[in-house]
Formats: sequence, structure tokens, C-alpha cells
Amino acid sequence: MTGAHPIGRSLRRNDVKEKRDGYAAAGIPVHLLIDRENCTLTVHSDPDAGSYRHGPSLPYGASVSIPDPVGITLDTEPLKEFAR
Repeated sequence: MTGAHPIGRSLRRNDVKEKRDGYAAAGIPVHLLIDRENCTLTVHSDPDAGSYRHGPSLPYGASVSIPDPVGITLDTEPLKEFAR
């Protein structure tokens, strides 16, 4: 994020790391991060000892499986329309 405003970096760090870690520590079973900057989706799952064991990232356009207890597959092709 070269040249990005410091507040933007702070908010991004909050979304990417702090929320993920907080949700894992709270035992939230699945956390989906839609990263508009990198045009990816990351599915964090299987929390253990304050972190997620799984966190695959997939590009916009991929079919993204959200594990139980959500248990759905997302078609992310429409997200390409919103890519920067």
C-alpha cells in the first residue's frame, strides 16, 4: 500500500490481523475476509489456541467453500465487477 494514508494502513491491519486473531481467540468457527485491495477471499477456519489452523486465499472468480457451521459454497465471479 505504497503512498496509502496511515489511517488506511491501520484499518487494513485491524481487518487482516487483529480481527482474525480476536475471532479465533473467541472461538468463532469461521471468519471470511474479502480483501478488495488484493481481489482475494480468505476463509479462516478451525480455531485452536487463539489462531486459525486453516486460511486459504482464493482470487475473485473462484468457488469458495465456507466450512461448517456455515456450510455453503460462494460463487465469487460477481466480485470481479467491483475490483479496483
